[in-house]
Order: sequence, then structure tokens, then C-alpha cells
Amino acid sequence: MYSLVLLSGGTGSRMHNTVPKQYLLLAGKPVIMHILERVDQVNEISEIIIVCSDEYISSIQLMLNQYGIRKPVRFAPAGKTRQESVYNGLSLVQTSDVIIHEAARPFVKTEDFQHLINEECRNAMYGLSIPFTVIKGHDFVEGVLTRSELINVQLPHKFETQLLKDAHEKSRSDNKEFTEDASLVYYYFPQTKIKICEGMEYDIKLTTRIDMLAGEQIYKEYFVKRK
Repeated sequence: MYSLVLLSGGTGSRMHNTVPKQYLLLAGKPVIMHILERVDQVNEISEIIIVCSDEYISSIQLMLNQYGIRKPVRFAPAGKTRQESVYNGLSLVQTSDVIIHEAARPFVKTEDFQHLINEECRNAMYGLSIPFTVIKGHDFVEGVLTRSELINVQLPHKFETQLLKDAHEKSRSDNKEFTEDASLVYYYFPQTKIKICEGMEYDIKLTTRIDMLAGEQIYKEYFVKRK
């Protein structure tokens, strides 16, 4: 069985809205509920741990009741960084395997969770080949990157719980920051095989206002027309 750690601590500063993006309405429903409704249908996920700011716990609890979520839900405090939020969520995980997902990625389907769970490798992620040319640099070009060697990281990910906890403990001791967990695990345990599953073109992360506009169209195309 799996626990799902759902990261919902983002402030949505790039959305320029007083309400974090994960609580805005998408197709008439709070963004976070699109995920929770689908997770609720995955039998292998035994519980949900939502990592969020304390001020939103009561609102989420109302949503859980309103939308009839049946799985047990617990809450962990949001950290100052994404990595700290994952660590806080992991501290509540008691299952031997864990799935990490972000509330700002509402377009994951039930079958996407199922495919990840069914993947034979216990540590796996979703990723897409990058379709555009990339270079290294800021104000000036600083280097060349080989596109064929790069992957656009998507979520959800799954890991052996203890492996991920150990990697996080090591990164905390080293005071190193990572933006996602596959690279963190690989950095500290390079001998561990992490399977890259073929990602989904619709699995975007909502970050800016334009993403919300695109999200409405994605929902119509992939979740209404193609159920």
C-alpha cells in the first residue's frame, strides 16, 4: 500500500492572486479537489497526507466533506521550501512506499497513478522529452546542453519510503536544496534505479495566470471529451 504526500503549501506569488493557485477554481472546482477525487478511486493508496499552511486546513476539511472524499486524510505543516514540505509530509508516512504529487498539477488521471503503481520498479517518475532547444546561461550564454539528454520532470513520483527519508536526511545534513525528489535520491543513492515513465502532454503545472487559462482548455479536451 501507498501513502500519498500532496504538496499544497505554495503561496501562488507568480499567479498574482491573494488565494494560492491550488485553491482557485478550475472548471468550477477547486484545483486541489481534481486530484483528491481521482486519488480517492485508487485502491492501492491507503491514505493522503496534505502538506499545507495551517490557515487552509479548515477550508480543505470542508472541501473533503463537500466532495465526499473517503480516504483518511492527515495534515503536515508546509515548509519554507518545497524540499522541507516533502520532509514534513514524509514524517507522517508509515507505509513502505510513498507517492509524491503537487496540488498545482491537477491534470493527472486515475490511470496515471495506477500506471505508476503498476510499474515494476519501486522507484519511478514521469518525464517527457524536451521538444525545444535549451542552453545554459543567465545574462550571457554560459554553456551548451544536449537536448536529447534532458527530461522535463513531471509528477507524480513514487519511492521506497525509507530510501526517500534517508535521502532527505542526508540533504538536510549537507544543507543542499533540490527542486524535486528524483534528483535528490539519485544524488545520494546513484546505484538506485529510478524508472522514467513516459509522461503526459496534459500534465502541466499551474504557475502563472496563463496556465490557468490553458488549464481550462486542457480540462475540456482531456477530461470532458476524452474521459
